[in-house]
Amino acid sequence: VLKNYKYAAVGPGLDGPGLPCLVSLFFSFLFTQVFNDPIHGHIELHPLLVKIIDTPQFQRLRNIKQLGGGYFVFPGASHNRFEHSIGVGHLAGELAKTLKLKQPELDINERDVLCVQIAGLCHDLGHGPFSHLFDGMFNPEADPEHKDWKHEDASLEMFDHLVVASGLAQEMERYGLILPPDLTFIKEMIKPLKSDDAEWPYEGRDENKSFLYEIVSNKQNGIDVDKFDYFARDCHHLGIRNNFDHQRFIMFARVCDVNGRKHICSRDKEVANLYDMFHTRNSLHRRAYQHRVTKSVEIMIKDALLKADQYILTKGSGGTMLCLSKAKTDMEAYTKLTDQMIERILHPCSCSNEFTPSPLEEARMILQRIMSRDLYQFVGETKVCNQGWTGTKIWPRLFWPTHSKHIKCHKSHISKLSLATVVTLDYGMKNKDPINTTYFYTKAKPTEAFKISREQVSKLLPVCFAEKILRVYCKNSASLRDAKFCFQTWCYENDFLTEVTLYSVRCFWHTLDSCAPTYEQTR
Repeated sequence: VLKNYKYAAVGPGLDGPGLPCLVSLFFSFLFTQVFNDPIHGHIELHPLLVKIIDTPQFQRLRNIKQLGGGYFVFPGASHNRFEHSIGVGHLAGELAKTLKLKQPELDINERDVLCVQIAGLCHDLGHGPFSHLFDGMFNPEADPEHKDWKHEDASLEMFDHLVVASGLAQEMERYGLILPPDLTFIKEMIKPLKSDDAEWPYEGRDENKSFLYEIVSNKQNGIDVDKFDYFARDCHHLGIRNNFDHQRFIMFARVCDVNGRKHICSRDKEVANLYDMFHTRNSLHRRAYQHRVTKSVEIMIKDALLKADQYILTKGSGGTMLCLSKAKTDMEAYTKLTDQMIERILHPCSCSNEFTPSPLEEARMILQRIMSRDLYQFVGETKVCNQGWTGTKIWPRLFWPTHSKHIKCHKSHISKLSLATVVTLDYGMKNKDPINTTYFYTKAKPTEAFKISREQVSKLLPVCFAEKILRVYCKNSASLRDAKFCFQTWCYENDFLTEVTLYSVRCFWHTLDSCAPTYEQTR
């Protein structure tokens, strides 16, 4: 039926193909597939979404852990990017449909809803092994020339590859999409621009539908369905309570005009709940994502991947063999990169000459330490007061105390066995209050958008919205004692500690002075 009506004339008042579009919509309701999700319950997905899910490019997400190395710390955190992406696609459709139902004047059509759902479904296609570990930790060291490369860049390339490799262009047209404009629109939603320019920067949709770009990845204030799903899903698997109700936000969401552009706004009474949402984000980072043992495991996995980078080769398009750090340039090769890379390192094929024994053995030993729980040891951490501080100039001196009387912390010894990293905790917009860029409306005036200042909400809200923590690890537990002393000394000399810690360091120095010979003998 669809083939017979494919070339029918465009009907009056219809956005796109006339009769075939209507027929496609009719059949889409008949053949939706039901998924039983542990977070959102039974959800219905459009048949085009199911066709996208049933591709190798999307199925690879089954083998990429949502929380990277977090599974080695939290036994329940075994969920993957696969189910998260399905959840985001579902919530994106729910928010778009709610706005369409409540505000018909927005002229949201079925094409818009379907494009938003596809963008939500495909927004994480570009994640590499162990999610953010690959683009945030491994790639900057393995490929310094492209250190700014992010998984969103790969998501756009992988989406294009998926459409071509699986022949979905014709399927998309059958279900009423218009190509290439709708493909452009989908990719613009996956990686939207952060721009307040007067000139409209997008091509997929006109400025009168600017609010659609805030559903999947909201660069305006960070309130989007991606966070809604991972808050609920991660908390569920981590065993941490989630205080934010995304269904309530969707219910109260409304589009208002702000200086000629339409933005998604929330009820004024929901402002405290939104602050709770950003507090939940900060809490998840503090308690799980940036957990000190989680980071220890992820640093070890990163070190192992760096050791094995040039010796694990993946076949790309045209038969080209690419190493780990270069596979991101070829989507056929990148499709094969998942968390299973560590299995290839731990258990290399003895009958193949794919691996060079010596370098791969170093990587295998690091991973074996993870499996036997011989992790890099946590030395200490200190808060960084200056938000612009990166530690680039100070790190080389980190393990070179100048005033130590009885312990000589040799740079060539301790610095090679220790490493420092900076952990940033914020509300998603560095040191800015995200609510300052959020718009609200009142029950009496639902079409007028306005901002709510922090002082109007509560005097108990934070003044600072970001902090940096300098964290140090030691690769060898035998050197842990020396590393802790050196770190405490460095902090003492550079005024990085609180008064309580300074007191403890002074006591440490006094104790050391009184028993120096004994300490020298024990080293």
